[in-house]
Amino acid sequence: MNQIAVPGALMRGGTSKGLVFNADDLPADAAARDALLLAAMGSPDVRQIDGVGGAHPLTSKVAVVSRSTRAGVDVEYLFLQVWPDRPEVSDSQNCGNMLAAVGPFAIETGLVAARDGVTPVRIWMTNTSSLATAHVPTPGGEVTYAGDASIDGVPGTHAPILIEFADLVGSSTGALLPTGRPRDRIAGFDVTCIDNGMPVVCLRAVDLGLSGQETPAQIEANAEVLAAVERVRLAAGPLMNLGDVTDQTVPKMSLLSLPAQGGSIATRTLIPHRVHEAIGVLGAISVATACLVPDSIVAELAPENLSSTGHVELTVEHPTGSFTVGLDLASPESGNVVERAGLLRTARMLMRGEVLIPRETQ
Repeated sequence: MNQIAVPGALMRGGTSKGLVFNADDLPADAAARDALLLAAMGSPDVRQIDGVGGAHPLTSKVAVVSRSTRAGVDVEYLFLQVWPDRPEVSDSQNCGNMLAAVGPFAIETGLVAARDGVTPVRIWMTNTSSLATAHVPTPGGEVTYAGDASIDGVPGTHAPILIEFADLVGSSTGALLPTGRPRDRIAGFDVTCIDNGMPVVCLRAVDLGLSGQETPAQIEANAEVLAAVERVRLAAGPLMNLGDVTDQTVPKMSLLSLPAQGGSIATRTLIPHRVHEAIGVLGAISVATACLVPDSIVAELAPENLSSTGHVELTVEHPTGSFTVGLDLASPESGNVVERAGLLRTARMLMRGEVLIPRETQ
């Protein structure tokens, strides 16, 4: 046979879609692994016609899952972004949407034993060295994907997967406010740089001549806006302890405006060069956290009178709906704004079996 068969699953996690593998079924060498994943997805090709990729960064993702030897952890999760249009696989960021698929995959493949009712799966997120717990519905000891939960950006209803995050602060940059300030002037724009699970640069949409309610297509068609956003991103990278970000997928760039649907803040997020049809899980947590940071440009836009202690829920609006983030606020003496974050996602296994890889790619 002139093709290599690699077992895995095609899964939707939140508003993303991609391949999920057991680490034992992939090459241990990173270069060989990446070559295999590029071939599996059909990259580089904007249509990904010769692979299973969906011709968009949100549908060209990979989760690599393995049993963990860490105390108090069930599985480890490495996220890899496979770019449709270039021969590149990036591990420079995490993905909270594909994270939603990790728990069900771990149970379905025997990495974690199911309980009757709900099975908590403790997941070490390798990209950012942080822990998440996914609570997966398992009635009768089997994963179910059917339920009444809905998330904007995904049609229909599915089983709810509650995900709790701990220790997200500064996961990629080393600090909640990587520049040490709640606002900066970068490349001619007032911004807030924040990292509570995902490095994000927050800008006012109005400063770019936008209302903040534009569609992703409208923003992507505006070459002047895209160029200005990229100038800010490239300048912000070193200031956020990320170094030269020319070829990286971080920081994400979020254009913010007053909410239009009764939420806390409205977003249009670049990831970093395409505009997200929704917003990433960890990006939403970072933006929601920025609403609570005194003197940030985001706090000025968020209309709510948010309490300084206890639990708050903020609704982050995006092009296809909204995303509610629950935040447990930290005590003032901790020096952090947020202690814990939680949210609801859904996932579904779409296909499982073997992905066929041309032998000459190995």
